[in-house]
Amino acid sequence: MTHISPLDQVVVEVEGAVATVRLNRPEKLNAVTQEMSDALETIVAGLNEDPAIRAVVYTGTGRAFSAGSDIRTLDRYATPWEFRNRRDYCDALRALRKPVVAAVNGYAFGGGLETALTCDIRIAAESATFAAPEITLGWIGGGGMSALLATSIGASNAALMTMTGEPIDAARALAWGLVSEVVAADDLLPRAQAIAATIASRPPVAAETAKANLRAAFNLPLDQAIAYERELQGITFATEDAAEGRAAFAERRPGVFHGR
Repeated sequence: MTHISPLDQVVVEVEGAVATVRLNRPEKLNAVTQEMSDALETIVAGLNEDPAIRAVVYTGTGRAFSAGSDIRTLDRYATPWEFRNRRDYCDALRALRKPVVAAVNGYAFGGGLETALTCDIRIAAESATFAAPEITLGWIGGGGMSALLATSIGASNAALMTMTGEPIDAARALAWGLVSEVVAADDLLPRAQAIAATIASRPPVAAETAKANLRAAFNLPLDQAIAYERELQGITFATEDAAEGRAAFAERRPGVFHGR
């Protein structure tokens, strides 16, 4: 089933409890315009409010995951301040509460790399390449590039990417921890959707809480992160789904979870 999207350059397809959001501008390597950012904001808001959707896959059409922002459209901003305050597609995706698996099918450059880093889990095709090329054009990334890269691959590797702008291939991305798996191109989307389906089979409150907890863990000192996790554990333990999980374990049957 395909959900209605406000723009045909961002397509949403739903199978069971998994929504696949696909950038659909292959002739421009899925470079993102402001209109596409606006569409993504609308899509994310809808997915957040739809209890039937429990996990999301994010990918691109053609030979690119995303080449980032459409540079040809950036001169439309009258001032640097207007550019700074634009509605950003990385921020839109960051607002998604459901767990997100990135299926990186090709070029993930600039904002495309930031988008992949914004996702919770990253799976790459063997042909995927990753780069932070903004420095070659005279600026740096603004969608979380430095912080997210350093968290994922370490400060030295992040510096290498952001200060040279040179790409790395999927094998190096795997060795550095930028992605969790590298698979054949034909296996990429099925694998990403299978991971998303596994997540979707888990209690949804716990899955969304796990995502929120991981984000908090990167922003809090260790003692505070553990204390915060303990509070979240108490909240999830009190849900109907947790009671169902305990009952299913005792009765040796699969749990049936309703997000309550």
